Amino acid sequence: MPRDFAERMNTFVFKVALPVLLFEDLATTDLSEAFDARFVLYCFLVTLLSIGIAALLSIPIRDRGTKGEFIQASYRSSAALLGVAFIEQIYGTSGMAPMMILGAVPLYNICAVIVLQVTGNDTEKEASTGKLVLRSLKGILTNPLIIGIVLGFAFSLLGFTQPKMMSATLGYLSRLSSPMGLMALGATFSFAGAKKTAAPAIAASLMKLLGFSCLFLPLAVHLGFRNEELVAIIVMLGSPTTVASYVMARNMHHDGDLSASAVALTTLLSAFTLTLWLFVTRSLGLI
Repeated sequence: MPRDFAERMNTFVFKVALPVLLFEDLATTDLSEAFDARFVLYCFLVTLLSIGIAALLSIPIRDRGTKGEFIQASYRSSAALLGVAFIEQIYGTSGMAPMMILGAVPLYNICAVIVLQVTGNDTEKEASTGKLVLRSLKGILTNPLIIGIVLGFAFSLLGFTQPKMMSATLGYLSRLSSPMGLMALGATFSFAGAKKTAAPAIAASLMKLLGFSCLFLPLAVHLGFRNEELVAIIVMLGSPTTVASYVMARNMHHDGDLSASAVALTTLLSAFTLTLWLFVTRSLGLI
């Protein structure tokens, strides 16, 4: 696959497929039905804490671009893609996956946009603070993912029902995001870049698959979350770094090397770590 084609594919995923996926996730969530404020608040606060911990761990990293990618790769899960699938396979229904998506996924993306915008490699070192703030705000407000999230929330809150033709078309587009993103990642993967960012990529992967689960799963159990709720939390905390992190990094003026390495590592290793978390919670009678 020619690199130029892969880069254009990456741009398509960022500007079309991913925003449509986020819109669909939120627009098809009925906020009035089975809304669990306690569960949504837990997902939101734990995600916020995870982002803060990742930011603290990134302090020793000197390169701005690498710092931004490290933060994003450490906390950003494939929650929207895996949550529904996992719970449906275990319980036969989507259960609490939509509530987990509501509590975590918008925050994932909003914070990723902010982090990548502020740490972009094209940020002028000599720019004044005011100019940098205005530039960052403009980048955040015009980001396709933010627009998809806002429209999805508005669609859900206003109670609109999508015509069949619209839902079918948007469904086709949203399903393109992961396969096209992964193909673009593979076609542009740099072994030299992966070697250069190996240490932070491994650290981010360990936090993504093990660190946050060790910190926050016991808290979830203590708060009384069980069954579908706990499986949704396991997916939120311990699923692999989403391919969207690479797509966003490349489209927001980052090298993408660390993001690509983290996606590859966490995708490979999550088959073992997710099985571990499910085995432990099942053995304890929690799911």
